[in-house]
Amino acid sequence: MLRQRSRKGPLPPAQEHIDKLEKTVNDGDYYGAQQMYKSISARYASAERYYEALDILESGACIQLEKGQVTCGAELAILFVETLVKGKFPYDDNTLDRVRKIYKNFPQISVPQQLEDDDDMQKLSEALGAAKTRVEVCSSFLKAAMKWSAEFGSHRQGSPEIHDMLAEYLYSESPELDMSRISLHFVRGNNPEKFASTLVNFMGKCYPGEDDLAIARAVLMYLSLGNLRDANYLMDEVKKQVESKELDYPESDLTEFIDYLLLTLQRDALPLFNMLRQSYKSSIDREPAFNELLDEIAEKFYGVRRRNPMQGMFGDFFKLMA
Repeated sequence: MLRQRSRKGPLPPAQEHIDKLEKTVNDGDYYGAQQMYKSISARYASAERYYEALDILESGACIQLEKGQVTCGAELAILFVETLVKGKFPYDDNTLDRVRKIYKNFPQISVPQQLEDDDDMQKLSEALGAAKTRVEVCSSFLKAAMKWSAEFGSHRQGSPEIHDMLAEYLYSESPELDMSRISLHFVRGNNPEKFASTLVNFMGKCYPGEDDLAIARAVLMYLSLGNLRDANYLMDEVKKQVESKELDYPESDLTEFIDYLLLTLQRDALPLFNMLRQSYKSSIDREPAFNELLDEIAEKFYGVRRRNPMQGMFGDFFKLMA
C-alpha cells in the first residue's frame, strides 16, 4: 500500500524533469533518456496533466533531434501528437508553432555527390540509408500531425502548413524524388510560390521529358481540387522564375495544353474542354493519372458526373497518408 501511494503522489513541475533529462542527453545517454522521456510523460498524461506531458515530449524530441538521434526524436515527436489527441487539443497557431519547432529540428543533410574510391561508395550507401530513415520518420510524425489537425481543426484534409512542411522535407531529403507525392502535399498547402521554386529546381536536375510532366501534374492537381487561382499563380510564377534564372522553359504540346486549359476553365465551355482533351490526347496519355485528374476537373468545373466518384485519385486522401 505504501509503495502504491508513493507512485500516486503529486507530480513535481515538469520543468524539473526537463532539466534533468536534458543533462542526461547532453551526457550522451540517449537511450536512457529516451526511456525516461517516455515513462515520465506517460505519468503526466495518465494524471491528465497533458500540458506538462507535451512540454516534456517537445523538449525531448527537439534535443534528441539536435543530437542527431533521429529515430528517438521522431518517436517522441509522434508521442507528442498522440498526446494532443488524448488531450483533445484544438488545432491553433500556438500548437502549430510547436509542431513546426519539432519539424525544424529534423536534420537536413546533403548526400555526398563525388565518389572516388570504395570508401566513398560505403559513405554514400550509409548516407542514403540515413536519408531514407530521416524521411520515413519525419513523414510519420507530420502525417500524424496532419490527422490530428484534420480531426481538431477546420481543414478536412489536414493543415495546409503541415502539408507544406512535408512536401518541403520530402523534396529536400528523399534519396529518390517522387514528384507525384511531393506535389500531392504542395497542392494541399498554402505556398504556391515555394511550390513553383521547387518545380524550377527540379527542372534543373530531372531527366529530359520529366520537366513538362511535373508542371502539368502540379497544375492538374490544383485544378482537380477546384483551385484555379493557385493553378494560374503557379504557372505564372514558374515562368517568371525560369526567365529570371535564364533557364529554358519546357515548350511542349503538354505545356501548350495546360495553357489552353487554364484559359478554358475561366469560361463555361465544356465543349471546348472536351475538344482540348481529344486534340492533346497523345500528350495527356503520357501519364495515366492525367485522364483521371481531368475527369475530376470536369466534375468540379462543369458538373460532369464521374461513373464512380470513389475511384478518384483523391477519393480517400488519408489512405495515401497511412
